[in-house]
Amino acid sequence: MPTKFWDNKEADILDLIEKLVNIDSGTFYKAGVDQVGNVLASAYQALGFQVAVDQQSERGDHLVIVHPEGQHPDILIIGHMDTVFPVGTAQSRPFSRDESYAYGPGIYDMKASLVMTLFAIKSLIEQGDESFKRVKIILNSDEEHGSIYSRNLIEREAASVKYALIVEPSDMTGRLITGRRGGGKFELHVTGKAAHSGEEPEKGRSAIGELAHKIIQLHALTDPSAGVHVNVGVISGGTTPNTIAAHAKASIDVRMETPEQAVELEHKIKHICGAPTIEGTTLVLQGGITRPPMIKTAKSEHLLKIVQEEAMQLGESLTDMKIGSGSDGNLTAAVGVATIDALGPRGGNAHTAEEFLDIESLVPRTRLLANVIKRLSRE
Repeated sequence: MPTKFWDNKEADILDLIEKLVNIDSGTFYKAGVDQVGNVLASAYQALGFQVAVDQQSERGDHLVIVHPEGQHPDILIIGHMDTVFPVGTAQSRPFSRDESYAYGPGIYDMKASLVMTLFAIKSLIEQGDESFKRVKIILNSDEEHGSIYSRNLIEREAASVKYALIVEPSDMTGRLITGRRGGGKFELHVTGKAAHSGEEPEKGRSAIGELAHKIIQLHALTDPSAGVHVNVGVISGGTTPNTIAAHAKASIDVRMETPEQAVELEHKIKHICGAPTIEGTTLVLQGGITRPPMIKTAKSEHLLKIVQEEAMQLGESLTDMKIGSGSDGNLTAAVGVATIDALGPRGGNAHTAEEFLDIESLVPRTRLLANVIKRLSRE
C-alpha cells in the first residue's frame, strides 16, 4: 500500500475513536450500544457497504456488514461494540490522551479496533484493491457477557467463510492469539422457606444454607493441573439477619481446556445442582457452556503464518500465544474456521479505569489488517 493514504491518518483514526469512547455502551445499555452501531453503520454505508441489522430487544442490535458486489465473502472480521462500564462512565472519564497513550472506557477493549477495521477497509478502497468485497464484518453487542445473544448469528455467518479475523486488542508485545480456554456461565436459584430464626427456626428451610453446600461442591470441581476452574463469583440472598432465607442466588463462571472437559463439567454441575442437600429447598439451574475452547489447528497455523509474513513485510515480528479468557474467536474456531485473534492495536489494563491504547500501534495494525485481507483474497 502506498504510504500516501496513511499520511495523517492517525489523527483521523483517533478522532473517531474519541467519538465512540465518549458514548457509554455497556452490554446492558442498549441505547448506547445502538448509538455506537449507528455511527459505524453510517460510516460503512458511506463506503458503499450494506448493513443488515440483527435486531435485539434485550441487548444492542448486532450488525452484519458486506459489500453488495461481494458474491461469496469468505473473510470474516468480528468485533464487539459493548464494554463493561456502567452508564455515566464516559461523562466522568471521557477520552483523553498524552504523547504516547490514549485513555477512556473501552478504548482498548475494543473501540479502537472497531475504528481500525473501518480504516483498513477504507485503505483498500482508496487503493482500488477489490479484496474488500471478500470481507464480511460482524459487530456484535454482547461479547463482554459471553455472546449469548449473538452466538447463533456468528456461527451461522462463519459457516460459509474460510478465515476469521478477530480484532480483539493485542497486548504491548503485539502477540497474536491462537488458543483460548472455553468458558461457561450459570446461575443457580435456590428457594427455601422463611421463618423467624429466634421464635420458630424449625419451620424454616435456609436457601442460603443450601447454597453454601452447593458452593463447596462446585468449587471442588476445580482442577488447576487440568486447566479446569469453577468460580462462584457473585451471591445474594436473604432479607434480614433474624429471618431464615427463603431465596438465594449464585452466579457461576467456569473455564476449561478441551471440548471433552466442557461436556463433562456441564454434566457435573447439573448433577450437583440437580438435588438439594437440605430437605425442603428447591434448585433451578440456568445457563451453560457459552464458549467452546479455541483449539489451535493446522488451518489456524497456516493463517498464522500468513499474518506473520505480512507483519514481517511491515517490519514487525509477531509471535502467538494461548490465554485463559474467551472471545468470539472461540465460536469461529469451534465450527472449523481458521481463526486468528488479537489483531487489534496494542494497549493494556482492559476493564479498568487505567485502560490505555498505544497510539503508535494504530496505523501499523490497521495496515497489517488491510494487507492480510489482500493476501487472503489471493489464497
